Amino acid sequence: MVDEKEISLKEKRIRQITQLYYSNPEIQKALFEFSKNREVVPRYFEGFGKRPDFWQYPSDMFELVKKGATSFHCSQELWDNPLNLSNNQNQQQVNNMRIGWDFLIDIDCPWIEGSKYAAIAIINILNKFNINSVSVKFSGSKGFHILVPSKSFPKEVGGEETKNLFPELPRKLVNYLKIETRKELEKIIPNDFLESILKNSKIKRGIQCNSCKGIAEEYLYLELFCDKCKIGEEKRVPIDNKNQIKCPNCSNFYKIKKSIPVYFCKNCNIDSIKKPSNFSKTIMADLFEVMGLDLVLVSPRHLFRMPYSLHEKTALASVVIEKEKLMNFDFKDANPMNVKIKNFMPENIKEGEAKEFVTRALDWDIEHSKKRDENKNEKREFKKIEIKSISENNFPPCIKRILQGIEDGKKRGLFALINFFKMINMENEELEKKIYAWNEKNNPKLSEGYIKSQILWALKNKKIMPPNCKEFYQGVGVCLPDETCNKIKNPINYIIIKNSKNQKSKVKRTKKADLK
Repeated sequence: MVDEKEISLKEKRIRQITQLYYSNPEIQKALFEFSKNREVVPRYFEGFGKRPDFWQYPSDMFELVKKGATSFHCSQELWDNPLNLSNNQNQQQVNNMRIGWDFLIDIDCPWIEGSKYAAIAIINILNKFNINSVSVKFSGSKGFHILVPSKSFPKEVGGEETKNLFPELPRKLVNYLKIETRKELEKIIPNDFLESILKNSKIKRGIQCNSCKGIAEEYLYLELFCDKCKIGEEKRVPIDNKNQIKCPNCSNFYKIKKSIPVYFCKNCNIDSIKKPSNFSKTIMADLFEVMGLDLVLVSPRHLFRMPYSLHEKTALASVVIEKEKLMNFDFKDANPMNVKIKNFMPENIKEGEAKEFVTRALDWDIEHSKKRDENKNEKREFKKIEIKSISENNFPPCIKRILQGIEDGKKRGLFALINFFKMINMENEELEKKIYAWNEKNNPKLSEGYIKSQILWALKNKKIMPPNCKEFYQGVGVCLPDETCNKIKNPINYIIIKNSKNQKSKVKRTKKADLK
């Protein structure tokens, strides 16, 4: 529990300088210029002010300071009119208001030196992709914010306006950047710095993934079989898992036919069964975990501390730093009484210079998404279950609801439908017909090009199970469970149960007819 005396001392310290600091016309100008087309929210030491808000004049900021504001935070998304934002708007309405977004990387490390190395590694990676419009600022505590402006990105990606691909696209960019940053950190981080923090006994060690240099998770690979239903599946469970696994069809416990220790890298979606050479025998520690690094992922209406805003805990200013001087940065450089103003937004931005970076990141995401989906959803049936002539009346409630047309989560809905239809052996022509008919019910509709590419990929590749129940379908807003749903883990199990009941009913009707 934080000591109340310590809190009061911090608050007293920052309130002593806020009016003097923010009264500086240069500070006001720097904050105001960066605030344009952004949602701006004040913080009153203990909490944030009302949302949405924006500044019409530089003096608006100082009026908030007079009312007790200690710092200012803004959106990385750029808006036509931030005041029109509302939590009740759908995705289409938000996209119509958004005019762009800056790519912001928030580096968080317990040691300022670690944050420096991470920031340099990230900037090196961006420069390798010919992205030169990169700026960096001190977060105000122990980290840094790196910004690539909206203009650096192509206006369209995959036939869709880039401005509408938030937060999906920047999340993919950050995930790819993590992989590349790990490799770059290995080259630039000094051994003495690494050894000094490795003394921390809490740092996780394990088998290293040679692709991303991260630490692999250890699991048990199980081959399971149900004697009653004559079906089985493969499953990966945590090494310390002691729970028996039930058959989704009859709820009896599976019999374990085989159990093998396996290493799995979540970053690369590779395991030691398919690719044993990918895992080093050397016991290593993950550089990201060693350094306590966290590249914070973006989310809708995500806020970050504005350049030259004060930080409540340290009373330091979030100053802009020249990239070349990053390693020499010292806390005294953020002394609010001695700051020198520099633009956080890069100058002479080359439009579309991040195109190669976006392309490489999306290629990586597609490759790893396929592997991730296969590892997560694919289950091998030891005895093939024939599922033919399934009536839509027997579809699970979630699939029925998706087929009615949805507003949010259409891409996830498409993924579920395609894989569901493939698993029930629907003919390719019928599958395409149903998907396009479904899209006509959506508002707004998915682009025809996107649907076509997803169907083509699915038809060329082997079957994979649709996503498991609950969380995925709850996220799309279509989880409407009935009595059968409580017995299953996947929509396909719903069909198996319904199919089994139908077969039993037919047998009973046949026997009754024979008796007559």
